[in-house]
Amino acid sequence: MLLAMDVGNTNTVLGLYQLANKATTPATGPELVANWRITTPSSRQTSDEFGILLRNLFGLKGLEIGVVDGIAISSVVPPLDSTLRQVCELYFHVRPLFVEPGVKTGIPVLTDNPAELGADRIVNCIAAFERFGGPCIVVDMGTATTFDVLSKKGEFLGGAIAPGLGISADALFSRAARLPRIDIKKPAKVIGTGTVDNIQIGLYYGYIGLVDGILERMIAEMGPETKTVATGGLAKLIAGGSKYIGAVDEMLTLTGLRLIYERNLDRHKKRGT
Repeated sequence: MLLAMDVGNTNTVLGLYQLANKATTPATGPELVANWRITTPSSRQTSDEFGILLRNLFGLKGLEIGVVDGIAISSVVPPLDSTLRQVCELYFHVRPLFVEPGVKTGIPVLTDNPAELGADRIVNCIAAFERFGGPCIVVDMGTATTFDVLSKKGEFLGGAIAPGLGISADALFSRAARLPRIDIKKPAKVIGTGTVDNIQIGLYYGYIGLVDGILERMIAEMGPETKTVATGGLAKLIAGGSKYIGAVDEMLTLTGLRLIYERNLDRHKKRGT
């Protein structure tokens, strides 16, 4: 089994894949046995603390950590990488495959500095191109919201980065003393009559305007045949009001990690890294 781990600034998403069994077919692909979303550990947490957390998560699903014989990690939190490596080696007895320069992805990166591209963004693009082909735009709604553009041939052309919805809400609450912290959800109406629904309307429809405004201009540049897919914790919420998001795939990053692991399996095992 493969443990795929996407370590973001706010949340970490994990997925356990059964890579090969009798039920696996080219149409269905490997089975996602279990998945979890947790708060990303702080750099102060030890490998033992994180290892115990993972062991407990497996136990709640009736699984043993010993079933894992491969681990693929995309991380945008470099201070955690050494802790993650220790957890993999001490608790799973597996050397993890980190998505980093030198790893085979199959996606040419046509940007000014390919090395600065976040691992999660390239992983998302791999999965999106596998599922939808190109041209395609991936919108990942996490701590930041990223827009990643793939050509018809599967080349990473570039994109955009905007503050995430959570960051936007936190900025509003921290800078306006009399505004309460509220649950971010789709409001029942567009003209609010109270402070809470005023804030919900501004956050929800304002963010849809941001996303659709960027997508409208990108699609105009790429062509009307461009597909769009959203992922991330808030993808379903925003996609429900968007005019341009064509699909939502909350497991997109995990799928990309699984594909990268499969593409690098032989070399990874030979190098023992």
